[in-house]
Amino acid sequence: MALSALDLFSVGIGPSSSHTVGPMRAARLFVEGLERDGLLEPVARVHSQLFGSLGATGWGHGSDKAVILGLMGEDPETVDTDSADDQVRGATDAQKLLLGGRREISFDRSNDVIMHRRKSLPTHPNGMSFEAYDAAGELLRERVYYSVGGGFVVDESASGSDKVVADTTPVKYPFNTGDELLAVCETEGLSIAQVMIANEESWRPAEETRAQLLHIWDVMQECVENGCTREEKTLPGGLKVRRRAPELRRRLRAKEADNDPMRGMDWVNLWALAVNEENASGGRIVTAPTNGAAGIIPAVLHFYTRFMEDANDDGVINYLLTAAAIGIIIKENASISGAEVGCQGEVGSACAMAAAGLCAVIGGTPRQVENAAELGIEHNLGLTCDPVGGLVQIPCIERNAIASVKAINSARLCMHGDGEHKVSFDQVVKTMRETGADMKVKYKETSRGGLAVNVIEC
Repeated sequence: MALSALDLFSVGIGPSSSHTVGPMRAARLFVEGLERDGLLEPVARVHSQLFGSLGATGWGHGSDKAVILGLMGEDPETVDTDSADDQVRGATDAQKLLLGGRREISFDRSNDVIMHRRKSLPTHPNGMSFEAYDAAGELLRERVYYSVGGGFVVDESASGSDKVVADTTPVKYPFNTGDELLAVCETEGLSIAQVMIANEESWRPAEETRAQLLHIWDVMQECVENGCTREEKTLPGGLKVRRRAPELRRRLRAKEADNDPMRGMDWVNLWALAVNEENASGGRIVTAPTNGAAGIIPAVLHFYTRFMEDANDDGVINYLLTAAAIGIIIKENASISGAEVGCQGEVGSACAMAAAGLCAVIGGTPRQVENAAELGIEHNLGLTCDPVGGLVQIPCIERNAIASVKAINSARLCMHGDGEHKVSFDQVVKTMRETGADMKVKYKETSRGGLAVNVIEC
């Protein structure tokens, strides 16, 4: 399957790419299929069910609200994050829902959106089903979708025009593994970013790719600013986690004149915290490659633009393209889904991507970049996904800050080497996949293990 950098980096809504963005896209996709096939007008009711990790932690991730918004025709990239809750509340109270934004149907939230806490579908832990009925109660259509991480949605049971088909677009320099990517770089004398931009031209002109990646960077910066200026003292949800980004930025700005050698680390922590607090609030976010790990890539990119004297837009583009190449390899050979392989697939993947991107823009060779990516995953192997209360807050927010610093260290460490190392990137990706398969289900975004059962939710 061909993947674009813009598949890895997409604008969405918090708090989760797999549990919020994915269900919203799946619900919208179901409605679009009904409309395309002339089945929208007869629909009188839609019954939605969420299974596995979606059912277990969906309340904390807003999965039910995401489904409702998707049925109403909302898209994660354009939905008004400030009015989303009001839209859901209005449909719930009125017991009416505008299907696709135009077809009014009856809606009983307690019976029409069901979350199964201990029931799963085959193929993937993040499964969901949709059934459309006419006024006589006859089934018009049924579809099953899987949210496979990073906002990606696949439909393995549908047939015909409603099926999500893998992109088979031929690219100039195909690669599936780290070794294949390095071979292309060495044979063609190209950097990883140059390989990526050549491949991106299979979908769109290079200037369009550049513009869209700079837009992604703008959204990341806006997300940081929003996270630093929120006036609410605590994050939504029963944990009442205190917001730290606004006060931390005030403190750092007050100490700008101090010659503190550790101030760079403090700023990286701030940028990661700001993004993930905004994500936890259901704000506008860039999946990078997931929402749960969305703070790492922008925090390290902020570090580059703030502390590197020669930083410019070309560096931003190269950083994102290099990071995307690493993310594509991970997604195709393992997983970026916490529900499938634990948090090593989310924070570990983002750490590897950020490490590679930074290594590239500070002058690393393709082999040094591959080494940096390897370190980013290797030292997150076995990381569990055990969100307290099913919320993307504890330990997720701090985990992004720690991994951001780890990514910077990985890049700098590899710049002192020549790219030769014992453990390859491909070997750690394979190990991550195998470790995820061995990991008990309770440690894979179910909130039934780890911190989720050892921390009191109050």
